[in-house]
Amino acid sequence: MSRRSGILEFAVLGLLREAPMHGYELRKRLNTSLGVFRAFSYGSLYPCLKTLVQQGWIAEEHASDAVEPLTAQLTGRRAKIVYRITAEGKERFEELLAQTGPDTWEDEHFGVRFAFFGQTTRDVRMRVLEGRRSRLEERLDKMRASLNRTRERLDDYTLELQRHGMESVEREVRWLNELIESERAGRDQRDRRNGRDLKDATGRRDEAGDRRTEDTGGLPRHRGSTRPDPSEDTT
Repeated sequence: MSRRSGILEFAVLGLLREAPMHGYELRKRLNTSLGVFRAFSYGSLYPCLKTLVQQGWIAEEHASDAVEPLTAQLTGRRAKIVYRITAEGKERFEELLAQTGPDTWEDEHFGVRFAFFGQTTRDVRMRVLEGRRSRLEERLDKMRASLNRTRERLDDYTLELQRHGMESVEREVRWLNELIESERAGRDQRDRRNGRDLKDATGRRDEAGDRRTEDTGGLPRHRGSTRPDPSEDTT
């Protein structure tokens, strides 16, 4: 399976996890929500859907507004097929969602992965974001080196185009830095909050222990009685 068909599989499963859809709705969502698929056609989408059905990851169903069989024969209209994700498909999507390897840092893969970040863990998000930043920093170094070597041989327009490309990469690196810092700040805030909760819980336990030690000498008090006075022992 090619990289492009693999990311299409991921996107289709992710969208169907949100709600069942028919082919037109899927294509529209792929084009509008996940811009990397603007060039995709029905000729690309339906082979993917067919493969997912064969794998058992999605299932076909007739739409509830399907036309009657007799009406379909007279008008030539076919009932819409609605696709829904199966339990196996959800497991497959979770497996793909947890991947953080180099493929997830590439241009078209990263955009789609980012669209589903709300369904991932913080650790997965951090690995993908840091990997993407590393990849872009490598690209930026190569672009700068190439520009320094060829600057004198380039006309003004070509030089401006290369500068524009570098600025685009630099903007994305700054954006990634902000996202990474935000993720780290969220983790630190959560850790501090958890630390305070643990400290408060420990303090409450200690306070309860101090009261118990002060009142009963560390022994449980018998309800409705006072501590025995050793001087009253007549045995």
